[in-house]
Amino acid sequence: SLKMASDSPESLMTLCTDYCLRNLEGTLCYLLDNETLRLHPDIFLPSEICDKLVNEYVELVKTDSIFEPHESFFTLFSDPRSTRLARIHLREQIVQDQDLEAIRKQDLVELYLTNCEKLTAKSLQTLVSFSHTLISLSLFGCSNIFYEEENPGGCEDDCLVNPTRQVLVKDFTFEGFSRLRFLNLGRLIEGVNVETLLRPLASLAALDLSGIQLNDVGFLTQWKDSLVSLVLYNMDLSEEHIQVIAQLRKLRHLDISRDHLSSYYKFKLTRRVLNLFVENLVNLTSLDISGHTMLENCTIPSMEEKMGQTSIEPAKSSIAPFRGLKRPLQFLGLFETSLCRLTHIPAYKVSGDKNEEQVLNAIEAYTEHRPEITSRAINLLFDIARIERCSQLLRALQLVITALKCHKDDKNIQVTGSAALFYLTNSEYRMEQSVKLRRQVIQVVLNGMESYQEVTVQRNCCLTLCNFSIPEELEFQYRRVNELLLNILNQSRQDESIQRIAVHLCNALVCQVDNDHKEAVGKMGFVMTMLKLIQKKLADKTCDQVMEFSWSALWNITDETPDNCEMFLNYSGMKLFLECLKEFPEKQELHRNMLGLLGNVAEVKELRPQLMTSQFISVFSNLLESKADGIEVSYNACGVLSHIMFDGPEAWGICEPHRDEVVKRMWAAIQSWDINSRRNINYRSFEPILRLLPQGISPVSQHWATWALYNLVSVYPDKYCPLLIKEGGIPLLKDMIKMASARQETKEMAR
Repeated sequence: SLKMASDSPESLMTLCTDYCLRNLEGTLCYLLDNETLRLHPDIFLPSEICDKLVNEYVELVKTDSIFEPHESFFTLFSDPRSTRLARIHLREQIVQDQDLEAIRKQDLVELYLTNCEKLTAKSLQTLVSFSHTLISLSLFGCSNIFYEEENPGGCEDDCLVNPTRQVLVKDFTFEGFSRLRFLNLGRLIEGVNVETLLRPLASLAALDLSGIQLNDVGFLTQWKDSLVSLVLYNMDLSEEHIQVIAQLRKLRHLDISRDHLSSYYKFKLTRRVLNLFVENLVNLTSLDISGHTMLENCTIPSMEEKMGQTSIEPAKSSIAPFRGLKRPLQFLGLFETSLCRLTHIPAYKVSGDKNEEQVLNAIEAYTEHRPEITSRAINLLFDIARIERCSQLLRALQLVITALKCHKDDKNIQVTGSAALFYLTNSEYRMEQSVKLRRQVIQVVLNGMESYQEVTVQRNCCLTLCNFSIPEELEFQYRRVNELLLNILNQSRQDESIQRIAVHLCNALVCQVDNDHKEAVGKMGFVMTMLKLIQKKLADKTCDQVMEFSWSALWNITDETPDNCEMFLNYSGMKLFLECLKEFPEKQELHRNMLGLLGNVAEVKELRPQLMTSQFISVFSNLLESKADGIEVSYNACGVLSHIMFDGPEAWGICEPHRDEVVKRMWAAIQSWDINSRRNINYRSFEPILRLLPQGISPVSQHWATWALYNLVSVYPDKYCPLLIKEGGIPLLKDMIKMASARQETKEMAR
């Protein structure tokens, strides 16, 4: 039952569409004069493909920050002989007048323009080109489409001050739109005469007038024989409105809901009004009265209400007027009303705030056009996910993902949605989620981090990323995640908690990944960023998690990556190392992380001369006696010195301390360690250790290497025996046993 649709792979159609859009030049198009996209002349695409290309393009521009929009994209569809469009959905700033103009020769059947604020009255004229074929049209939230720019003649100076004035177009109507049946004018600008605009339409089936205030809706009765769906969301109703609605007897869907926070409404819903709807609108299958205050009691007595099994049969309805329904409604919107908490509600689907099912229905119903309601519904879901357990996890996740994608710039939705995602992706729900779904979550989280510098969103997004296996699950967005996190850490003013989570994530991202990843992240400024954080903490004299994680991250990112080791030295890393050692002599974790990092630097032959100073060698020698973190600090200090000794006496360019004296201290340190010590270190490769075996210049380095291998394969045989064999360690050990220069105890251990 958990294998939902979300689990199946994308269709071949979807994959091809995505690939073509990301590689237009290499597939469908060529570049004319290095700037204009042109379709190859032998390409002919039907509407099934063209519609998908356009709709997916809009989706990609909106939700994928890496995707670059093309100036001339819509011109690819200018000629219906090679590309046919029928049903397209355009959104927001992506679409401009010239884009619609480019496709004016197409026979569009369905055109949804949602919140396209850049469209002006020029686009109204373009709509006329589609008038003979258009069946469905949405101009929801296109706030400027009834405005044109007018140049006031006369005075030159005035023209400079106010070169264009926005003037409302009053003479446009839907004259000639003979096939138009479905129309959404939601959030239409004030001043447009809706009645005049719509009068020419012969038979409307669906009309959405969300957010428009009309005091007289009598004109709606001209479609009383055809109107099956009417949406008057946020219209302040009166008795006249109710009487008109009651005459629209063909209605199957009626939405008179409102946002109870948006403004004061005089209208109160009464038992009589609901009775009137039930008696007159006999075809009703869907009714939304969310947000309304009930004036008198519409419910049956509470003793009777609580009785029996929950039922959707109208005869048992807890809401008295609905006892007159012939059959249960398909949908009943009761969000933010007291009625949703009743026991017997005669509908298959109810939106409300009583339980998870009702809340999810609300998010589903209102996401597209009502973010103000959706953000409150997601807030309720957040509480359910946090306090109880979600029973419809996959549905919940998909709805939140959709809302976050749809309203990328809506702060409330980004805050509540990112918080809900944190609880919906935590470990107890892990088993139920497919790879595809978890990737979608990561995508919207990164979108949120990109669009919002707001602290709460950033924190929620970082916390949500912590619910994933890192680096594995973030591998497919590796560069982008790192860039975003470094961006957060490079901000001058920083929230402590975000800084801590971001450094933790950075550290996890560079742990156990391939060297090319580490090099790429190094080039992004990772080493510099960590050193800056360390510098800040040093100045404040604090050694907290951020300090420790930063050193740990540097330890990870320099592992077998010489470029990053060099960066560490170039950006005064050694100076910070000495200062931290001096400032925090008791911090064992810190010492271990710092020496692990220096072990990586010492493995790079070209960089070792920079470690060859009296000061550094003395520090490393003194740390041989350290008991910090078991043997780890002493072990790492000895490792650093082993690599330096391996370069031979002629590389020892200092008088103090003397080379023989340091060698003696190294032998003493190794002999003091317990060979069965459990370790706080993780080797991906033994190569840096193995290279110390076949040499006679520094027997102590040979001994340190042999001790390290012996300890790791005896304490963790399952992990390290295969690694030793795979990397050719056995013949190296056998050869070393035969060497005259090797010490007897080293040979014993090797044997």
